[in-house]
Amino acid sequence: MSHIQQLTPHLMFQNGRAEEALQFYVQLFRGEILMLLHYEDDTQGIKGQVQIATFSIAGQQINIMDSSVQHQFDFTPSMSLFFRCSSLEEFNHLWTELSEGGQILMPKSDYGVGPFGWLNDRYGVSWQLSFDASQQA
Repeated sequence: MSHIQQLTPHLMFQNGRAEEALQFYVQLFRGEILMLLHYEDDTQGIKGQVQIATFSIAGQQINIMDSSVQHQFDFTPSMSLFFRCSSLEEFNHLWTELSEGGQILMPKSDYGVGPFGWLNDRYGVSWQLSFDASQQA
C-alpha cells in the first residue's frame, strides 16, 4: 500500500512559467516529476501550460500549476519552503542557484543557528535555506 501525503504544498503561477520552474526545481534538487498534465483547451489562451503537476524533492511532494484565472495576488514570502541542507557545499550551491535572478530577503549569515538565508527565487517562490553543522555525521 503506497503512502498518500496528506499535506502538499501547492504553487500556482500567474505567468505561464510553472513548467520552467518545475524543471528547474527537479534538476536543482535531483527530484522527479511524478505527474504532469497540460491544458489541452485554448479557451483561456493557456493551451500547453501546466494544468497540474506533482513533483518530489527531498521526499516532499509539491503540486504546481499555471492558473487559468487571473488573480489579484501572487506569491508571498510569508509562506516559504524551508530546506535543511546536508552540507555546507549544498547550502552554497542551492543559495547561488536559487538567488540568481531572485531577491534576497535575509542574506546568508550565521544568525546564531549556523548558515541560514532567505530569498525569493526568480519565479517568486520563497525559500529558507539552513545548514546545521552540529547535525552532520
